[in-house]
Amino acid sequence: MTITAASAPPDGSLSGAGPGSASGKPVLRLDRVVIRFAGDSGDGMQLTGDQFTSRTASFGNDLSTLPNFPAEIRAPAGTLPGVSSFQLHFADHDILTPGDAPDVLVAMNPAALRANIRDLPRGAQILVNTDEFTPRALDRVGYAADPLQDGSLDAFTVYRVPLTSMTVAALADSPLTRKEAERCANMFALGLLSWMYHRPTEGTERFLQAKFAKRPELAQANVAVFRAGWNYGETTEQFAVSYEVAPAVSAFPAGTYRNISGNLALAYGLIAASQRSGLPLFLGAYPITPASDILHELSKHKNFRVRTFQAEDEIAAIGAALGASFGGALGVTSTSGPGVALKSETVGLAVSLELPLVICDIQRGGPSTGLPTKTEQSDLLQAMYGRNGEAPVPIVAPRSPADCFDAALEAVRIALTYRTPVFLLSDGYLANGSEPWHIPDVEKLPDLHVEFATAPNHTGADGKPAFWPYLRDPETLARPWAIPGTPGLEHRIGGIEKADGTGEISYDPANHDLMVRTRQAKVDRIADSVAPLEVDDPSGGARVLVLGWGSTFGPIAAAVRRVRLEGGQVAQAHLRHLNPFPANLGDVLADYELVLVPEMNLGQLAGLVRARYLVDAQPVTQVRGLPFTAEQLAVVIQEGIVSVA
Repeated sequence: MTITAASAPPDGSLSGAGPGSASGKPVLRLDRVVIRFAGDSGDGMQLTGDQFTSRTASFGNDLSTLPNFPAEIRAPAGTLPGVSSFQLHFADHDILTPGDAPDVLVAMNPAALRANIRDLPRGAQILVNTDEFTPRALDRVGYAADPLQDGSLDAFTVYRVPLTSMTVAALADSPLTRKEAERCANMFALGLLSWMYHRPTEGTERFLQAKFAKRPELAQANVAVFRAGWNYGETTEQFAVSYEVAPAVSAFPAGTYRNISGNLALAYGLIAASQRSGLPLFLGAYPITPASDILHELSKHKNFRVRTFQAEDEIAAIGAALGASFGGALGVTSTSGPGVALKSETVGLAVSLELPLVICDIQRGGPSTGLPTKTEQSDLLQAMYGRNGEAPVPIVAPRSPADCFDAALEAVRIALTYRTPVFLLSDGYLANGSEPWHIPDVEKLPDLHVEFATAPNHTGADGKPAFWPYLRDPETLARPWAIPGTPGLEHRIGGIEKADGTGEISYDPANHDLMVRTRQAKVDRIADSVAPLEVDDPSGGARVLVLGWGSTFGPIAAAVRRVRLEGGQVAQAHLRHLNPFPANLGDVLADYELVLVPEMNLGQLAGLVRARYLVDAQPVTQVRGLPFTAEQLAVVIQEGIVSVA
């Protein structure tokens, strides 16, 4: 789905976008809305949220999403562990987060209501499927009384809609069984919400026709229910008004946009890097949440010389990827934290061999299996130090779903230029979340072409031409990359320490010291090719700096905006490169009396910064499996400003 800035919405209009006729109901203009769809994992909440998001993107709003999955493959129906939700924040202006709290909650059953009610502010709207509020369902989640009747929801505006029975009624003439008909209730909710917020409908109907093309009766049923939901909003007395959130045309530079998730952007970034380098892309992967979508997506693009290998385990996956790099391909492996632990020995091998390799770590809650479907930033120290010996590896972290594209290009640039494995640290929040992405001009992407060694580069003791695999580039300290089978460039490969230059096996203490220090110096030199860290400090008078990395960018930036609107002075800087740090980071930190470091761990970056630069970096931490809210961080920043006043 694409939108073009400075143009009218291409798929529907502000009024009359649905299948019904205009009702004449008042339309309230809003600048932003946060909606959360919640129900059983089998209720189709992710599909519903995805479609509402796609239509919102096509309409031209800025948006940010937060899917929230249960860890169980299929928890018992109607239970709290089985609740799945999808939150969408959309606006007529630039936004940075999926929203602190929902303005609207769509609750498909009592479990969805109970699991999410504590997140709602007073006055929020709740749309409930009353058909599911049976005594048995209420008891299953611990409700002693029906919350729709006992006054406990008086602080909210509650819309009671019998979604299930109305869905079944809309399909009275359908050949579907009752159970199949009931499963279409999410489309009734989607149609109703599409009417409420003037979302275009044509794209959803096309999607349903395509999704169920092999079962036309299902396609027709879902479209019919979707239209029934839209028409219910148009005709019922229960909804007196609808709402309008205008396109965010002024928030976007001119160009073509599409909605994109972090994992999809990362996959596209890897493909783009392959094309710009001229190297075939090889992904060795073992399925693991939340990284599996990268494997799924890349497997669709054989036409771009992409080869994917689903290995039997994590060790085989990275071994195959490193083998592909040895053979002259762009080797990539994708995983999450537990998989990184298994891959660590081969990462060390890649450090020793000095071959390019990109390790995409889509972080999740740990340790061990931890929280498979929840987000965390707790793998930073593992990426930094999680290998035996002195084995430095560069680390790059994207800051938003769309930024995963650029971060992938940067990780590949470093890997190819410096002949080194590189960690790309994304996380579940970025991987599953989405936002508008400005589709780039491919010709303006960086040129990543690599020159392979094709001829001997040294004269041997016998006076004949020879190839030294560890004869280094004087600027980058990268060794030559020779494709196996190139005549005259035969060389030894393996994990035992190499002799400087010749690459022969060496147990000499002085040589080992030299090689260890040289590999570290090579990583340190990456800082010379990294842009200086930019600081957002409009007044120039801030005494507090908020330093972040990865997915904390959105909440930090939103919090900084709030503090500044209230008259506070605060600076913000965000790190993409975590090893090595940008060359000017020490100077930046020295300019501020207090450095706050929000991260979804127990203070890993803060500890690195304190140790390296001896500054008072104060960690701001949480490990709840959820991203920070802007309000959380705004309070902390205000307290920090007061402390240095």
